[in-house]
Amino acid sequence: METVAIKGLKRTETGKKATKALRREGMIPCAMYGMGDATHFGVSFKDVKPLIYTASFKLAEIDIDGSKHTCIIKDRTFHPVTEEIENIEFIELLDGRKVTVQVPVKFEGQAPGVKIGGSMQQNLRRITIKTTPEHLVDELVLDISTLEIGQSVRVRDIAELEGVEVMNPGGTPVATIEVPRALRSQQAGEEGEEGAEGEVAEGEGAEGATEEAAE
Repeated sequence: METVAIKGLKRTETGKKATKALRREGMIPCAMYGMGDATHFGVSFKDVKPLIYTASFKLAEIDIDGSKHTCIIKDRTFHPVTEEIENIEFIELLDGRKVTVQVPVKFEGQAPGVKIGGSMQQNLRRITIKTTPEHLVDELVLDISTLEIGQSVRVRDIAELEGVEVMNPGGTPVATIEVPRALRSQQAGEEGEEGAEGEVAEGEGAEGATEEAAE
């Protein structure tokens, strides 16, 4: 599992005034939650950029005054206008203590439905799991090698992993092989033609009945 090294500058003062001063220095205010009280510190944008702007699940190894802590991101907030990172909250990973995280989904195999023209629609990109640090994984794998057009793989199809509890409902679709747009249009056109032919046949029958009545 990939780990991002981060240098943390421990904060001796907190509050709005101290936080604004920290941001003026180009640092991002952070808090780390583990055992006991939260630890407040600042980090540079350069250090946390590969941790924030990625689709992968990564750990953070935060060095604060020579003491290293392995963490995951709990939350982060962005400025509503500039979209700059305003603050980050971390959870320290402690042996035997469960954490809830979201990890990306990886697909294995090639769906037969795609080979004949279908398109794969991914409904979920991340799955929520609960586990302890020793069983933590950075992705969940789903096999799509048997999927035909119109079929889906669901959360319940994820292989069980020791010590990992999947929190999403089992029936939730993760990916679906959809009917190609061209084929949908063709089917709709054929159904329209069949409907028109039926109307013509009914009209002819009604005309014949009218003629018989006139005779």
